[in-house]
Amino acid sequence: MALLITDECINCDVCEPACPNEAISEGEDIYVINPDLCTECVGHFDEPQCVVICPVDCIPKDPNHVESEGDLLAKYKRLTGQ
Repeated sequence: MALLITDECINCDVCEPACPNEAISEGEDIYVINPDLCTECVGHFDEPQCVVICPVDCIPKDPNHVESEGDLLAKYKRLTGQ
């Protein structure tokens, strides 16, 4: 499943450059994650880098975009051409 940035986000700017898929961008009020690009860092890292680096713990799994590990790996391969 993709990740989601909640309204607890403090706009600290650390998550956006940490995302290897460029799935995070500045939204109107807080940063947002594009679920079509988010692989939870599957294929890149062992754990989602935005979650690791977030100082306020505001990036849970998005219940509206449920995906299995296999789905995330397939998305990674599609996005990276591997």
